[in-house]
Amino acid sequence: MTDQPYQGYDGYDGYDPYRQQPAPQGWPQQQPYDDPQAAQPYTQQWQGQTWETQVQPPVAPPAEETAYMPSQGAGAAYGGYQEPGWGGTQAPAHAQTPAPAQAPAQTPPTDGSEPGYGPATVAGNARITDAQRARLEGRSPIIEPGVQPAGLTALLGLLLAGAAAIGPYALVVPLVALQAVTAAGWFRLNGMWPARQGIALAFAGALTADVALLASGRTPAAILGTLGVWVLLALVLQLRSHADPDERMYGLMATVASAALAIVASGYLASHGDAVTVGAASVAVAVLVRALPLPTPASVAASLLAAAGAGALAGALTGLGSAGALLGAGAAVCALIGHRAASYDYPSRFVHFTAGVALPLAAAAPAVYLLGRALV
Repeated sequence: MTDQPYQGYDGYDGYDPYRQQPAPQGWPQQQPYDDPQAAQPYTQQWQGQTWETQVQPPVAPPAEETAYMPSQGAGAAYGGYQEPGWGGTQAPAHAQTPAPAQAPAQTPPTDGSEPGYGPATVAGNARITDAQRARLEGRSPIIEPGVQPAGLTALLGLLLAGAAAIGPYALVVPLVALQAVTAAGWFRLNGMWPARQGIALAFAGALTADVALLASGRTPAAILGTLGVWVLLALVLQLRSHADPDERMYGLMATVASAALAIVASGYLASHGDAVTVGAASVAVAVLVRALPLPTPASVAASLLAAAGAGALAGALTGLGSAGALLGAGAAVCALIGHRAASYDYPSRFVHFTAGVALPLAAAAPAVYLLGRALV
């Protein structure tokens, strides 16, 4: 027995005072970050709980501790965190960008002049409607369709007059076109576009009225029956809608009015052929004269006189005689009402080429039927 440690045994190196000893329990061995000795095989590998040596972003303190501190510099990247007691960190010069100066709110002048608005157009405005702008500037919110829609109305009216002279089945072709344009134009005139369901419903009602008229021998009761059924159908469809109550009521009124106008246009098919020829020709002449660049009272008077003259001429050709003048004047009055409705509230060019074309002829259909039955 000796006091010397055992040496020379395999697997045991003995005591070495210069050998690195393991760190005490609870204290991890501190290693430099880039020390190549850290990867040696005799380095102690600590398996217990250690102190975190990786750089972690600081945890933001409670809001009440930093509520009074403005966010500056690098602290803004971590949610506005700043070290308590150090007064915060200063941000670099390039990070501090002043807020852009806001332009002062522009208020419209009170003297009635609107320098921010230009002349009224039919193209519309993103901020306010053209009708509102016209009212603010003290002008009338009315733009008439013009010469081109009037020419299309006259062409469609002449087609109706010529087809009525041939027979009722020939009259169906231009009548269906008139009803389709009427249904689409009324919805667009009311600012509802696209409204495919309402347009399709109104046009389907018009086709149903045409079929019912031809099947019943052109009795006017078919028009009234179809109109009642379609009003009830539009009411049921709007009650099933999930829109707001105001929107549902607005859609119901637009659908009922569009269907009514398209169905009432079937009155041409229920009227006498000579009455349709005289009335459609008179409407064509009245709309053309109304589109001339004349003052409104003079234009209205001239269009009525021209319609009466065209009705008298067409009546002489069809056998109605002088009664054609009265029929032409009555149809022209209703046509001018439809023309005025298509001119209201600064409509777009699409409205002019749909409602502006169809409404004069559709509105004249009841007058053609009633006056035709009374005079023929």
